[in-house]
Amino acid sequence: MYKMLMKFFRFCGEKNRKKFYRSVVLGVLEALCSSMKIAAAYFAIKAVLEGDFSFGAFALVIGLMLISTIGKTIITRFSQMLQTEGGYDTCAMKRIEIAEHLRYLPMGYFNDTSLGHITSVTTNTLEQMADIATRAVMMILQGSLTTVVIATGMLIFDWRIGLIGLCGIAVFLFVNQFTNKSVAKVANEKLAADRDIVGVVLEYIQGISEIRNYHLVEKNNARLDKAIERKTKNDIRAELAAIPAVGVQMLVCKLTGVAICGASLYFYFDGSMAIHNTIIMLLCSYMIFEMLDMAGIYTALLRIIGKGVDLAEEILNIPQMDIDGEEIHPDNLDMHMEHVSFAYENRKIIDDVTLDIKEKTTTAIVGPSGGGKTTITALLSRFWDVDEGKVTLGGRDVRDYSFDSLMENFSFVFQRVYLFQDTIANNIRFGQPEAPMEKVIEAAKKACCHDFIMALPDGYETIVGEGGASLSGGEKQRIAIARAMMKDAPIIILDEATANVDPENEKELTNAIENLTSEKTIIMIAHRLKTVRHADQILVVDKGRIVQKGKHEDLMNEEGIYRRFIADREQAVSWKIG
Repeated sequence: MYKMLMKFFRFCGEKNRKKFYRSVVLGVLEALCSSMKIAAAYFAIKAVLEGDFSFGAFALVIGLMLISTIGKTIITRFSQMLQTEGGYDTCAMKRIEIAEHLRYLPMGYFNDTSLGHITSVTTNTLEQMADIATRAVMMILQGSLTTVVIATGMLIFDWRIGLIGLCGIAVFLFVNQFTNKSVAKVANEKLAADRDIVGVVLEYIQGISEIRNYHLVEKNNARLDKAIERKTKNDIRAELAAIPAVGVQMLVCKLTGVAICGASLYFYFDGSMAIHNTIIMLLCSYMIFEMLDMAGIYTALLRIIGKGVDLAEEILNIPQMDIDGEEIHPDNLDMHMEHVSFAYENRKIIDDVTLDIKEKTTTAIVGPSGGGKTTITALLSRFWDVDEGKVTLGGRDVRDYSFDSLMENFSFVFQRVYLFQDTIANNIRFGQPEAPMEKVIEAAKKACCHDFIMALPDGYETIVGEGGASLSGGEKQRIAIARAMMKDAPIIILDEATANVDPENEKELTNAIENLTSEKTIIMIAHRLKTVRHADQILVVDKGRIVQKGKHEDLMNEEGIYRRFIADREQAVSWKIG
């Protein structure tokens, strides 16, 4: 139990840990205030039995009761405020810490780890830390402190009764170990079920159009039902695992109280304990385990809380890329790959690739799907680190740059655009949060999206759905281009930016791309002939290697993938419906 409590406090960080420690100190004072009721009862009973009805005796009893009641009320208020602040602040700071940590992880991590896992940790797990965990930890500490204070007072009154109380506490702690072990057996399964259901629900919602389109509703409903059933079973298992041990803990508390009552009466009748002490011991037998009883129920949650802390720290302990390089501003933006190889999950994706890209030129990358095109652009911009060889920008290894100074040189427009659930203006100014509206509108006009934005109900203040769900594919692409224009980076990477655009949007999108790429270094992954024909160089990538390199005319004069690629595209364009 102690180790679990210390793990939780370490997890909270220094600032919030101090809040909890102050709350613990206040908890000791609160326990002392509670024990004053016993002292008041002692003096009241003693005064009645001795016939001392003086004002002094009355004032002492009332004074102790007032100090106990008022003191406990005030201390409880400040203690609970510290606990609440510490819990919710921990939740907020850890979410920010995880977000910052994820920012500098290799992109391969996000292919490895399900969205459900990250979402579950940053929502369910941290919510438990903020609410349930905080309450459980403080109830356990409060119950333990109150019991220790009362047990110490009993030792002072009568060491024999005090020893009985301490024995009861020792047995309680022994049984508590079995409670933790019982819950530990199901804690992992419970948390795994929590992660699984989040992942399944997210996948179901995100893929709802495909599910309906291919009549997979029944199949996916079955998977969702299975995830819900698994979570339900594991939640019930966790409760049932704790109930027997918690029941034994409560029985130990009650039986110890009975033992204190019996011993007190025995000592009174054999003449070794005064009547007023006997009465006080009888009162203490009901009070000593009152708070510990409640604490025992919450200890069943400690193991689950500990596992939750482990899950959050598991993400935070994933090695980041080395981002602490120099703030480099290169004299030129020539890029070079030298004998670069890269593997993912023991499968080689890039195999001994060497290439040069001069600044302010256009490079098109084409080739079969899965050949490594996107991976090359990811290595150039250091989304991943190479396994062998090196990548340079302006003559310096990209690993020499600080990550932020490297990213200042790149803007990206991907095939799948993600817009945040915010205003269109804020989505455009994402790269320059403080940019005035005039610059936002200027970028939107260059990206050919000003007109459709103004046609929306609230113009630039229109809130787009998460991921941009309320906009068409072409509209999202043009907003992404406006966003890239706002950043005004010298190198633009276009990853099949026009692949899924309808003909109505294609002309405007093409114009937007031309405005974006003027006087820039362009690296484009494309399947359309018109987007690669005028490139300064074309790289044909297949099975992780560059198998052809040159201009369009040169590649058309040699047998190979590129000529077949162009022939296939021209044939597809010439198809007509008879």
